[in-house]
Amino acid sequence: MPLFGGFLADACLGRFTTVFISSVVYLLGLILLTLSTLVPSLKACDAAVCLEPRKVHELVFFLAIYMISIGTGGHKPSLESFGADQFDENHSEERKKKMSYFNWWNLGLCCGLLLGVTVIVYVQDHLGWGAADIILTAVMALSLAIFVVGRPFYRYHAPSGSPLTPMLQVLVAAFKKRNLPYPSDPAELHEVPRSRVGKGRLLCHTERLKFLDKAAIVEDWENCAEKQNPWTLATVTKVEEMKLVLNLAPIWLATLPFGISVSQTATFFVKQGTMLDRNMGHGLEIPPASIFALSAIGMLVAVAVYEKILVPSLRRATGNERGIKVLQRIGFGMLFSISTMVVSALVERKRLGVVEKDPVKGSLSMSVFWLAPQFIIVGVGDAFTLVGLQEYFYDQVPDSMRSLGIAFYLSVIGAANFISSLLITAIDHVTGRFGRSWFGKDLNSSRLDYFYWLLAGITAANLIVYVFLARRYSYKSVQRSVAVADCCEDGSRGSSMA
Repeated sequence: MPLFGGFLADACLGRFTTVFISSVVYLLGLILLTLSTLVPSLKACDAAVCLEPRKVHELVFFLAIYMISIGTGGHKPSLESFGADQFDENHSEERKKKMSYFNWWNLGLCCGLLLGVTVIVYVQDHLGWGAADIILTAVMALSLAIFVVGRPFYRYHAPSGSPLTPMLQVLVAAFKKRNLPYPSDPAELHEVPRSRVGKGRLLCHTERLKFLDKAAIVEDWENCAEKQNPWTLATVTKVEEMKLVLNLAPIWLATLPFGISVSQTATFFVKQGTMLDRNMGHGLEIPPASIFALSAIGMLVAVAVYEKILVPSLRRATGNERGIKVLQRIGFGMLFSISTMVVSALVERKRLGVVEKDPVKGSLSMSVFWLAPQFIIVGVGDAFTLVGLQEYFYDQVPDSMRSLGIAFYLSVIGAANFISSLLITAIDHVTGRFGRSWFGKDLNSSRLDYFYWLLAGITAANLIVYVFLARRYSYKSVQRSVAVADCCEDGSRGSSMA
């Protein structure tokens, strides 16, 4: 859904409109969800335990869930990119603030996550799902109202049509001209003058994926009508935008193992917490889902330290406005994901050892805070990799695809969750066929530590591939003053300064 929502925002609706419509759909979904819990005729049943829920409850409940999913699909990619659009990249101070924006954005997300897995979970456990749904609906309504109030103060970028059409045009033009020789000078490739670009930006020519450059070769300088047909002649900027999208694919694939490791946080990590002592004394017991708060705390602290301490120091040391390159930041976070899996494997092996010594009591003699290191480490890693991925996919896509760029980031996490499920299914089948499955009826009869060691190995091997790709990666480069070929209005050959 984020891919679809991001496409709509970039192509036709605009980011503000997409955020507004998707937020309304999201709010309506939350209202339906609340009604399905509180309205007597819409409840699952009138008994404490439902043997079979009412059909009307199922209808309203699933309609609410799907509306929330659709709302999320437009809200997530469009809101974050709309926020980043408020900074002017041509202004040095605003450009630096924009680099900090993604850090503060995730700081806000972590605060919301922290409240969600503590306050909301506590309300669910002690007051019921209905009370929690009312709070969530009220918060969403308030946030939508605040967003609309700020409408007169926002900066807007008008949608520029389908971002996929120019890419297809580049491919078609390059294929038609596949037999033409490359020009001796890249300045002979077609580009429009800066005066005709408006608020858009022109990109520098690069040597990578050179076969696409043929789309910008001018065949006939006398025929300026050719210039009006984008299916036969593309600009250097359009060609470079196509290269940017193709360059994203290897990085996207190389970040999937990281996403697989992160996906364990909300699944097996929390499941481990249910097998440990969560009693805090005085009758207070930590809900299993609240253990996730440790990850949010780790990310909060790491983001604040990175933004306020590391970035200023790194800027002075490297001379880079970001402190370090965005792909370096992502790779550094991957080291933490490897550490997370190693620590998780050691803790799980410790828990299984306790179970072996006392099968009756199991691991309830171990405190749930044995899980603190793995949650905190994964939170610190997320501060580098997840925030870096958001910045990378926003910044390195064509300017007309920035909502889709955030959707690409979200698709890493979504695809990684699916791959994680497939991996677990495959391992369960293979290990069960040749002995005892790593995933038994419960965690005490499983070997989750083996699974964590496997993920650590996969992530470490992938990091080597990632470093190779990152070192060869060409970042987006905006033209300052570069001579490029153009068809003159009088039909004569010439060049213009962009």
